[in-house]
Amino acid sequence: MSLPQTLPTQAWANTPAGVDLLAALEAEAGETRLVGGAVRDGLLGLGGADIDLATRFAPDEVMRRVKAAGLKAVPTGIAHGTVTVVGHDLVAEVTTLRRDVQSFGRHAQVAFTDDWREDAARRDFTVNALYAHLPDGVIDDYWGGLDDLSAHRVRFIGDPLLRIAEDHLRILRFFRFSARFAGQVDADGLAACTARANDLMALSRERIAMELRLLLALPDPVATLALMLEAGIFRPVLPELDVARLPVLVQVIVAEAAAGLSPAWERRLAALLPPGETRVAAEIGARLKLSNARRIRLVAAVQPAGPAPYWPMAYKDGGEAVVDRLLIAGDAMAAVPLIGWHRPRPPASGKDIIARGVAPGPEVAKRLGAFERAWVAAGFPNDTETVAALLDAAVQS
Repeated sequence: MSLPQTLPTQAWANTPAGVDLLAALEAEAGETRLVGGAVRDGLLGLGGADIDLATRFAPDEVMRRVKAAGLKAVPTGIAHGTVTVVGHDLVAEVTTLRRDVQSFGRHAQVAFTDDWREDAARRDFTVNALYAHLPDGVIDDYWGGLDDLSAHRVRFIGDPLLRIAEDHLRILRFFRFSARFAGQVDADGLAACTARANDLMALSRERIAMELRLLLALPDPVATLALMLEAGIFRPVLPELDVARLPVLVQVIVAEAAAGLSPAWERRLAALLPPGETRVAAEIGARLKLSNARRIRLVAAVQPAGPAPYWPMAYKDGGEAVVDRLLIAGDAMAAVPLIGWHRPRPPASGKDIIARGVAPGPEVAKRLGAFERAWVAAGFPNDTETVAALLDAAVQS
């Protein structure tokens, strides 16, 4: 793959707020440069990455210059050198060049520096340590990131074992970026991640859930997940994930595309779990500290789709749950009519039962339930004649 020699023009850099920010931080003189995902993805022709700027200016000086330019400066991580800049249609993080003094798994004691190579050396992967001068887009590459990006290769900067010891989340990030670029997985990185897989136990479950979400939401993470499961990467934190279920995940990905749906990571996670094991799904949802809505979706998705017609099940469990089950079963055609489906309201109430001579009390609820079951089985009719007939039958049963 041939990459451009310079970073293409960044639209945000030509907005009034972008021009003011870059001028305030002397970007044209090289004192501040774009770094990380925006450079990496920009060279690949992708968009949407966050705007991260690295600068030689100390955090207090960044604050002073940004405010003087009429922009808002928020000291979101000023102890570690990060200031968030907010302007019209612009949010950017500006971080002073740093070097690690001491690392503690997910936290580091840093010292500020004016050495670009030192700042690059503390980053995780070579493809994330590319700096772009603005506005001309000239790239500074201290660790061979351009060659790795061309080869779609994710490679740790320096000793992979040491880099993982500094930040355990890098294990999951290594696989996620490898899956995203769909290139050959770096052997040294894979060996280091395998050796240090137990380090994942020290991470917060929210962090693990975030990386898992980002990985599963990629267009096709199957090959990378196969490597991870075979190497035992998830075993310390998610031993329930089953490599034997990968063909089911393949089936889900194909079915999603056939149904015209975007990837849903909860659905894909459910595909990797033992079918029908709602207790296991609930335990994983709790362990990953998922929101209640996501836990409910995960538990619902591992249940069987059951026989057609699917409307009664959709009425009971919700259309989304049945769509998930059908896609896990690989039945995109059956899922399509239920996409975006919302449960209709019954066209009758207890008053209609009472009007037919049933005395107020428990019997009304019983008869109304009978009506609702018959109405669902009939396909949710709304015409007056059919509804009246179903009400009469419920009262007389």
